[in-house]
Amino acid sequence: MKDRFGREIDYLRISITDRCNLRCMYCMPEGIETVPMKDILTLEEIAEVAQCASKLGISKIKITGGEPLIRRNVCHLIRLLKDIQGIEQVTLTTNGLLLDEMLDDLKSAGIDSINISLDTLDRERYRRITGYDRLGTVLKGLEAALDNEIPVKINAVSVDWDTYFGGRRTDDISALVSLAEKKPVDVRFIELMPIGFGKNYKGIPHDQLIRMLGESYEGMERDDSHGNGPAVYYRIPGHLGRIGFISAIHGKFCDSCNRIRLTSRGYLKSCLCFDKGVDVKKILREEASAGEMEKRLTKGLEECILLKPDAHSFTNTEEITEKLTMSVIGG
Repeated sequence: MKDRFGREIDYLRISITDRCNLRCMYCMPEGIETVPMKDILTLEEIAEVAQCASKLGISKIKITGGEPLIRRNVCHLIRLLKDIQGIEQVTLTTNGLLLDEMLDDLKSAGIDSINISLDTLDRERYRRITGYDRLGTVLKGLEAALDNEIPVKINAVSVDWDTYFGGRRTDDISALVSLAEKKPVDVRFIELMPIGFGKNYKGIPHDQLIRMLGESYEGMERDDSHGNGPAVYYRIPGHLGRIGFISAIHGKFCDSCNRIRLTSRGYLKSCLCFDKGVDVKKILREEASAGEMEKRLTKGLEECILLKPDAHSFTNTEEITEKLTMSVIGG
């Protein structure tokens, strides 16, 4: 389905939990509140939304959280989604803590690719950012996924950690880039967005980051983009993987935005920046026949797509209406 501005909306990001087993400073620090499970969509309700979405042209689904792998029966959900006619791809974003132990089940369920959120390869810095000394566990999960030939991307939020921890900015970034040198993984840097706890931290503008890496790595050149999202990729000679940049602010890609988001609490969002959307949980839990329910869900999905603005306003914080944190919205 096309939105009001002619963009084809074919990508649905689904948050399946607002809980996480890490406490990252810019996302879900200690003390954050979660809601009772009764207020979270069931797996069957999620699949019902995806079923209707597929009939409107949604073909790609990303499962997010919180941390999706702590949701019981997540692999059952993946199977449900993979069985929906028209859904071509189901992928997952995880912090990697449970990846190694769940990899066989994920592969059996048919997961198409996995994104691992990882902001540093420095063990002490990782502990300070996330609240836990678990870097080794994440790297073990990464190796297991590669050994099983599951495509992997690394997602690193571009926070200027040196402002908070000291050190040199290039150390963290160069270490992450080295993963793409030695392994067939794409390392993507994601600009920090000024919503939730993220607005309290200093991000690294991607125009600066791209320039810095271009000066550090001779021969770095633009490569074809691939995947479901807006990442712009570069290839460095001799590297097995690529370097990507998701630059919502300093590389604004709203004109090609192809996504809507479903929060774990059942709210369908058309844009991260604004609070406009559709409460599909209310629709799902109303008394109605199967046929009537499908009509209401379809109408809600169509309404959300038509609510998509032409662009976000992250550069003008006074215009941002979304007040929820990323753990509530979904990554």
